[in-house]
Amino acid sequence: MSLDAWILEKRPARNAVDPFRPYAFSTESERSKDGAIVPVNTVFLTNRECPWRCLMCDLWKNTLQETVPKGAIPTQIKYALERLPQASCIKLYNSGSFFDPRAIPPADYCEIAAKLRPFTHVIVESHPALIGPACLRFQEMLSGRLEVAIGLETVHPDALLRLNKRMTLEDFTSAAGFLRNNDVDLRAFILVQPPFVPGPDAHYWAARSLDFAFECGASVATLIPTRGGNGAMEEIDGFEPPRITTLESCLEYGISIRKGRVFADLWDLERFSRCSACYKSRTARLQHMNLHQMIPDAIQCPACGVAQ
Repeated sequence: MSLDAWILEKRPARNAVDPFRPYAFSTESERSKDGAIVPVNTVFLTNRECPWRCLMCDLWKNTLQETVPKGAIPTQIKYALERLPQASCIKLYNSGSFFDPRAIPPADYCEIAAKLRPFTHVIVESHPALIGPACLRFQEMLSGRLEVAIGLETVHPDALLRLNKRMTLEDFTSAAGFLRNNDVDLRAFILVQPPFVPGPDAHYWAARSLDFAFECGASVATLIPTRGGNGAMEEIDGFEPPRITTLESCLEYGISIRKGRVFADLWDLERFSRCSACYKSRTARLQHMNLHQMIPDAIQCPACGVAQ
């Protein structure tokens, strides 16, 4: 059995979604390149599932098995923006690659760009294999600046190969160079303690991944604590999610090197905490670091005995 087939076999059922509605949307605050804290709207687009079967991915749960009709994506964006506050920055995340024509029909680019006219900064996500002419066509249609988020995941050579992402570090470097040469910003997603990276080594490999991302020209890196729950992850021998304190230490490192903005993904953070006594204070500390890119005093927890 191929790894793709094994991953598919382990999946639970996907959620029911509507091709004319985003499956979620939200607003958050984020520190901008110039140091201001600005509102950012995020629209989670409903579209066809990503063709890559990454071992750790659970984003397929809110995807379709076929390409959405023409006009569906602009309709989703319109629906979300009518319900979101004004913001200068927008993220269009689609559980895969924005430049996958089976996910986001290129015929919709012009109408999508028209819906995004109020935004000065537009962020989309893509696998490095799809960074190319389509990216430049979309960039030309925008009134704001384009940023592309790419999942670097990890520079651990064995782990990256076994994640089934079908991406090498050379692929990431090539895509980063293309974006840089065409004046498109790069954001890197980095997993904290992915499968096949033991807990004691998690900080080291996240730090090396941050170093690599910034060497490639990323202006932003987001640290994502690796979670289970997609069926396959529960079958990986030795995998365990990182502790919240590991995420803290990785974020501290990223901020300390001053190569670019570094954020920690705080979604569903409670599952990574082993101590109810310090969970809220550690969450607040991570949020403070995200917004201010400063490292506050360590938290001394009398209940769990962990200083971080």
